[in-house]
Amino acid sequence: MSTLVLLMRLCFFGDSFVNGTGDPEHLGWVGRICAERHRAGRDLTAYNLGVRRDTSADIRARWHTEAVARLPDDVEGRLIFSFGVNDCVLENGSSRLAMALSLEHASAILRVASGWRPTLFIGPPPIADDAINRRIAELSSALADLCSVLGTPYLDTFSALQRTDCWLTEVAAGDGAHPGAGGYVELARIVSEWSAWQAWF
Repeated sequence: MSTLVLLMRLCFFGDSFVNGTGDPEHLGWVGRICAERHRAGRDLTAYNLGVRRDTSADIRARWHTEAVARLPDDVEGRLIFSFGVNDCVLENGSSRLAMALSLEHASAILRVASGWRPTLFIGPPPIADDAINRRIAELSSALADLCSVLGTPYLDTFSALQRTDCWLTEVAAGDGAHPGAGGYVELARIVSEWSAWQAWF
């Protein structure tokens, strides 16, 4: 394996779930999957660029500037996006963003990103609200279809985490959206076992 791959830089863009909000260990799933790669002998630089309450519109507005500052042309850089829950959350009686807008923003992000650097998309997780979860599930399915068209690998975390007692229990016991350390351990496991993630290494 080449030195460039061993010195890979990863930019993780998203919301509070990327940030790891709610994890008392302050690792979230991003810190855990990168620590696992480090233990396997991969020299990574990981940039956690998750921002609480960010929607797809917010990420579209900032991701490229932030990525260019961290991924100069002479480094092996990769991009990971994960967002969608904040688009579906209710504000003033309706979703913060209509699904059509969410998909428009995601498409604009991924068309540029995947043409520039290897890119992955990790879908939005469930929270402790059935009505919002229905919107998240619908958006997750639409994002999967979009990624299929664009050729961007997509990981459906919503379905997997709905079958994960630890995630659901910790989310319900917490703020209704974010798990504790155990939930993030489970999400990290799902991502680390994903073949598209493993293929990078």
